[in-house]
Amino acid sequence: MSANNVPSVSVSYARNGNSTKANALGMRPMQERAYGRRGEQYLLIKSPPASGKSRALMFIALDKLHNQRIKQAIIVVPEKTIGASFNDEPLTKFGFWADWTVQPKWNLCNAPGDDNGGKVKSVAAFLDSDDKILVCTHATFRFAVDQYGVERLDDRLIAVDEFHHVSADPNSKLGQHLGQLIARERTHIVAMTGSYFRGDAMPVLSPQDEAKFDTVTYTYYEQLNGYEYLKQLDIGYFFYSGPYSDDILKVLDPSEKTIIHIPSVNSRESTKDKIREVEHVIEELGAWQGTDPATGFQLVKTPDGRVLRIADLVDDDSTRRDRVSAALKDPAQKNNRDHVDIIIALGMAKEGFDWIWCEHALTVGYRSSLTEIVQIIGRATRDAPGKTRARFTNLIAEPDASEEAVTEAVNDTLKAIAASLLMEQVLAPRFNFTPKNPNSGPIEGFDYGDGGYDPKKTNVGFNEETGQFQIEIKGLAEPKSKEATRICQEDLNEVIAAFVQDKTAIERGLFDEELVPEELTQVRMGKIIKDKYPDLDEEDQEAVRQHAVAALNLTQQAKQIALGGSTNGEPSANTALIDGVRRFAMDVRELDIDLIDRINPFGEAYAILAKAMSEDRLKQVAAAIAAKRTSLTLEEAKDLAVRAVKFKKERGRLPSISSADAWEKRMAEGAAAFVRFKDEGRYE
Repeated sequence: MSANNVPSVSVSYARNGNSTKANALGMRPMQERAYGRRGEQYLLIKSPPASGKSRALMFIALDKLHNQRIKQAIIVVPEKTIGASFNDEPLTKFGFWADWTVQPKWNLCNAPGDDNGGKVKSVAAFLDSDDKILVCTHATFRFAVDQYGVERLDDRLIAVDEFHHVSADPNSKLGQHLGQLIARERTHIVAMTGSYFRGDAMPVLSPQDEAKFDTVTYTYYEQLNGYEYLKQLDIGYFFYSGPYSDDILKVLDPSEKTIIHIPSVNSRESTKDKIREVEHVIEELGAWQGTDPATGFQLVKTPDGRVLRIADLVDDDSTRRDRVSAALKDPAQKNNRDHVDIIIALGMAKEGFDWIWCEHALTVGYRSSLTEIVQIIGRATRDAPGKTRARFTNLIAEPDASEEAVTEAVNDTLKAIAASLLMEQVLAPRFNFTPKNPNSGPIEGFDYGDGGYDPKKTNVGFNEETGQFQIEIKGLAEPKSKEATRICQEDLNEVIAAFVQDKTAIERGLFDEELVPEELTQVRMGKIIKDKYPDLDEEDQEAVRQHAVAALNLTQQAKQIALGGSTNGEPSANTALIDGVRRFAMDVRELDIDLIDRINPFGEAYAILAKAMSEDRLKQVAAAIAAKRTSLTLEEAKDLAVRAVKFKKERGRLPSISSADAWEKRMAEGAAAFVRFKDEGRYE
């Protein structure tokens, strides 16, 4: 088996301790920021795992109940286990003016029975009572609204945790209910999520509804930069052949606190016998010593004499599994690093699972969505004493020679690359782009590097405190409408998520040797934005396109510089993306949007893939993709023709088919194909 474990992303943070410091009311910075917007009727909190979203909600809900004439608060969580995040909190002990208390009978996550039985009746009883706070699952809430109608929720606060489960899809009940509540305008809504993009292409809310929300964003960068202990986060993928359990120790370090997610039974990586897979992993680690009677943990002695405590959450025996699960949640052990060493799970221990000591999230097989990957990575990004480094590894089966398996394996590989590209974007500081013009000047609070601000050049400023870049780009289109401005400020990652998951874009970006980058950055990204935001006018669509391409390409170029072109994928001494962005901006004469459009966004990802996969396999993958490639589609020809007309307006001539400029030549080919298709009557 060939094994290459390449961190495709490695980011370092300053550990300035800010994100864990509390103010006089007992609020950490993210909570303070959210509380500052507590008067809004519709509030969306986008903030990473472990940043304190549940407590932020407590502060906001208490203010709404006491000071904003809201009768009751209903907290809605995706699964029962997450209900524990909203247990009683003595907030006055830390300086707040009220405590958070939920009467035991109103925490329906702890109640027996199914979501559609007695629990729905309990919701009705709560609505008729004078009590203030109810906690239930998304499912209970959906059934209750179906039964009692949205009118029963007037003058109440609905708080939806893990909001990315909602969808604007007409089949999503929860999404429909929220749409009705917003249309009625009698309810307050607080939505919270750690990964505000869904793994599928469906938006979380309709654009009209989303525009009504006030957004509080706390970035991964702010969160991790403000930690006390965790300094470095690595994300990588690893290819293997044969059964994964044979070689798992090549990426699993038994001395690191690890959560292993074994593959879902339907995936290629699964051997279809999950129990045997767990046994196999345990055998690889050492000699079984029995089971701890108190916790149900498996005890395994490693060759160097240590005894590992392994929690098996894959066990089909629910009594045993529940005992292990309860032991993991034991509040008395929360701060005990030695309580457990390795957790093996399949569908559990993802969202809302809190084990601060986790240093390595090891996932076998591709997961169903990017959202799920972000959630799993979040398990390892908690801050804990003595934990300076954390990592996420995705173990993927190498493409097999048989045709059917190649296609599936290629898809999994592309998805893993998409996930790592998106995570880089999520972990980077925030980009604020401004057009460079004669009146541009320095902005207060931003550091412009050694020479300071240079009025003759395009500048890159960085604010360490807020983790934000201010980057000047020549020729950049600015958003005009409020909605386009909001997208450029809040939703670039949402746009980039759609782009890196676009099969045509990623296949061509990685494996088409004749690719003209503008076909991706202008045509493909342009199409994605048109489809995603059809209500924006053309100028605003172009502004969003330019901002998204700039954010993606600057991160990629900065990463290339940060990795220093090293052959083993190990970051050079300084892994800071910040220096990479600044160096890239200095290395070019000036940052202009045409230059940024001429960069293939997947070029750097290909370089990493080439290190992680054997040359033969890489050629095989490229051949499998090339075999499917078709010539210009009707839509692509039309889009290129539109761009050719724009080119003529700007230059006074049509693009030339014999031009030395690849993009001009491509536009000319597209325009010619468009005329041909039109003459053939194919646009009828």
